[in-house]
Amino acid sequence: MSWSARALVAAHPGRCRLRRIGSSREGRPLELLSIGRSTGAEGRNVLVVAVPHANEPLGGATVLALAERVLQDRTLGTGAPGGWSGAVAWNFLLCLDPDGALRHEGGLRMRRSLYDHHRHFFRPVTDEQPEWAPSLRSPGEALPETRALTDLIHELRPFLQFSLHGADVDGSWVQLTRDIPGLARPFAASAAELGIPVSVGSCDAMYWPSPGPGIYVMPPPGVPEGFASQSETAAQSTWYYPHRYGGVTAVVEVPMWGSSLMSDQTLHPAAWSALHGSADSLRRSGVQLARLLDQGRPFFAPAAVGPKGDGPLLRAAERAVQVCPGLADDWDPARRHPADVPPAPLTCARISSLDALAHRIPLRATAMLLQLLDGATDPRAVRLHAELDAMLVRRSHAYVSDLRASWIPVARQVDHQARTALATYRCLLAQPCPPEPTAPEAEPAAAAAPPSAPGLAADTAALGVAALGQAPSLSAAPSPGRRC
Repeated sequence: MSWSARALVAAHPGRCRLRRIGSSREGRPLELLSIGRSTGAEGRNVLVVAVPHANEPLGGATVLALAERVLQDRTLGTGAPGGWSGAVAWNFLLCLDPDGALRHEGGLRMRRSLYDHHRHFFRPVTDEQPEWAPSLRSPGEALPETRALTDLIHELRPFLQFSLHGADVDGSWVQLTRDIPGLARPFAASAAELGIPVSVGSCDAMYWPSPGPGIYVMPPPGVPEGFASQSETAAQSTWYYPHRYGGVTAVVEVPMWGSSLMSDQTLHPAAWSALHGSADSLRRSGVQLARLLDQGRPFFAPAAVGPKGDGPLLRAAERAVQVCPGLADDWDPARRHPADVPPAPLTCARISSLDALAHRIPLRATAMLLQLLDGATDPRAVRLHAELDAMLVRRSHAYVSDLRASWIPVARQVDHQARTALATYRCLLAQPCPPEPTAPEAEPAAAAAPPSAPGLAADTAALGVAALGQAPSLSAAPSPGRRC
C-alpha cells in the first residue's frame, strides 16, 4: 500500500501528499495519503480509515481504488447543492493496525479457501483494537494508533469519516453514527449489480434502527447497543469523534464469502429451536476448545507466547475461547427470559447471522491455537497440532456449507466498498450543510447494558426447548469485539 501511495504522489505531485502521522506499538509508520486541499472557510475533509482490524485487509485495496477515482473525477473535490460549498480534501489512512495486519498476512499470499484465510489468522483482543480501545481504556492508556487517529480527527475535523471493514462469511451492510437519507437505494443497487448479498439482520446491529435494508444507525451515546456480554461501546469508539465537529462516520462492511441467507427477511419457521441450537453449538465448542487450550499450553511456541507469557496471539486465542459461553447465553432462549433474546421479528436473516457467529468464533480460536503449536516437536504436541489442523479444515468447510456461502472475487468486494463510500459521500452532500461547532462536544457517556427486546412475551415453556443444566465452569470474558 505504501509503495502504491508513493507512486500516486509521484504521478500527481501537485494534488497528492503522503505524510507520517504516527507510529504503531512496534514502531511501524502510520501514513496518510491526502488528495486536494480543503481551503477556505467552507473547506471540508473526508477521512477514510483502512485496515482497522488486522484480519480485514480489504480496505487497503479500497483506499487505493478510491484515491484513483478521486484523482479521475474532480467533482469529488468540490461541494454540491444543498448548502455545501468549497473544496473537499480526501484523506486516506492507509493502515490503522500495521502490526496486527502483518501477523495476519503470514503464510500463503493467495488464499483460495476459508481454511487458507484462517491458517494464519490473527485479530487482537478488543482493548488492543485501535477503534474500540477508547471504550475500554482510560485516556492515559490510549494505544499509539488510537492517539494518532484521534489527533488526526481533531486536526481535520472531517465532515465524513469512513471505516472500511470486511467480514468472512456474511452479507454487506453499513453502520452509521447518524442517518444519511437516500443511502439505501444506491447501496442496494451496487450490491445487486455485483452479486453481493445485503445483510438485513446483522447481529452486529441487532438492536439498532434500520432505515433501509442493510443500513443501520447506531444508538446515540448512553443508549444500549447490543448483547450483555459485549463490553465495548460504539458511542465511545473513534467512530463518534467526528461528531464533535458536526461530522458523521460510516462503517462499510463487505464479505469475502457471501451468504444469501443474510438477505432472507421471511420469518424463521423454527426460530426458538434454531436460536437454542446455534447457542448450544457455540457453548459446546467453547468447552472443547478450552480443553485443547489447556492441553497445548506446555508446548506453545516461545516466540508466540512471548517473554512474559502473554503474547498477542496467546491473548487473542484465550479470549476467543473464553467468550463462547457468555455470548451463547446472550441469545439462548433456554438460558434467558424470552424478552432478553434477540428482538422480533426473528427472520431467517437474523437467525443466520447468529449462526454465523457461532461458527466464526470457534473457527478463529482453532486457527490461533493451531499457530501456537506450529513448529512443536514433542510427539504429544505433534498429535495435538494434527487434531487442530483437521478441526480447522472441518470447521472451515462447515461454515461455508451451513451458510450456503460462495466466494466473492476481490475486485467485486473492492468495487462495492468504493461505490458505497462514494454513494454515502454524495447522499451526505445532498443534505443541508450543518453548522460546524466552534468547540468539541463533550465526551460521550458510557453505554448502559442492553434492555430487554420488546414484543417477545412467551415464557420458556412455550418455546419447546428443554432447559439445560449448567455448562462446565469457564471464566467469563468480555466480547472480543464487534464482528468477532
